[in-house]
Amino acid sequence: MLLKDKVVVVAGIGPGLGRSIALASAREGADVVLAARTASRLDDVAKEVTALGRRGLAVPTDLADAAAVERLAQAARDAFGRVDALVYNALAMPPIKELRVVGLDAVSASFDVNVVAALRLTRLFVPDLAESKGSVVMINSMVVRYSQRTMGPYKLAKAALLAMAQSLATELGPQGIRVNSVAPGHIWGDSLKWYFGYQAKKRGVTVEEIYAETAAPIDLGRLPEPDEIADAVVFLASPLARAVTGQCLDVNCGEYHH
Repeated sequence: MLLKDKVVVVAGIGPGLGRSIALASAREGADVVLAARTASRLDDVAKEVTALGRRGLAVPTDLADAAAVERLAQAARDAFGRVDALVYNALAMPPIKELRVVGLDAVSASFDVNVVAALRLTRLFVPDLAESKGSVVMINSMVVRYSQRTMGPYKLAKAALLAMAQSLATELGPQGIRVNSVAPGHIWGDSLKWYFGYQAKKRGVTVEEIYAETAAPIDLGRLPEPDEIADAVVFLASPLARAVTGQCLDVNCGEYHH
């Protein structure tokens, strides 16, 4: 029960990692505030949290909307009276194009969700996190560990998110707030399974062959699953990581070393 009686806000609840983070937090004893745009998905995850014996509060929120995130922060305070951890998992994938040709409007839109919205939400919760000596965990990506043509817009956003998290760790540390990041590799969840299926059909091979090809150069010979990423998030949000701040924990089964 690493998060016993804590309150965790998870911003960005999808069918994969966001859901896993919420349920991992509940299994470790936390009540969970769930935020995303799709109300029906939030309600489903809230029911799963309740089934684990904890309270799940669904707050439909457009995280890029300043007024909406203010309502989210107030809803969390009204329901629980405290916040111990904020997990920012929202993602707006920019075009997969080279930086020299990608539309700048698309780059700006990606920054709004991936970086600016994360900063806005963190700032709103600073008073609550200072009172609880809490923590922030930003979900990053292994894209910050390599450079590849067409991935520049994505790396640009995630590198900015990482720099922001490190700077916030320095700024908020005197208030007892820790700020860390988790950088997953490939996540063996529904989205990647669909993509591997698409690639398999396109190439006339099996999904198992695509998986084996992708996993072959990875130290552990496999891809991490959503629950394994979620466990790393729980660790960073818990007292076990009470002396850890300004760090980025790579969870990629050894695909990249840092």
